[in-house]
Amino acid sequence: MAEGKIVYIASPYAGDLEGNVAFAKAACRLAMERGCTPVAAHLLYPQLLDDTVPEQRELGIRMGLKLLEVCGEMWLCGSRVSGGMQEELKAAWRHKIPVRRISRETVAEFLHLGEDMAGTVQAMGGVGGRL
Repeated sequence: MAEGKIVYIASPYAGDLEGNVAFAKAACRLAMERGCTPVAAHLLYPQLLDDTVPEQRELGIRMGLKLLEVCGEMWLCGSRVSGGMQEELKAAWRHKIPVRRISRETVAEFLHLGEDMAGTVQAMGGVGGRL
């Protein structure tokens, strides 16, 4: 992995907001530890837009896809691929952006997360490759 590569972090947002946000932050920290610059649109735009309003959700997704275009790689994180993540994945393929699958276990093991997060990670399962 090239030093300083901009990596788009894709992980679930809706549902367990607190757990999903904590996981996305952990994935960003993993990217930083690997010498990358993470971009997590789903941590930014819900702070500015209402994800429960379809028009605002769509706007957030469109802006996230624009950010994806400047990234050198996309990390598809976790065991579940949400609808928003599917759109991000299709955009990555269209723009020939390499996609790396990152399991929940990889994030948890690498960051040595506390018992609470590790329990959540194990309970939710995980698939995908290792770094």
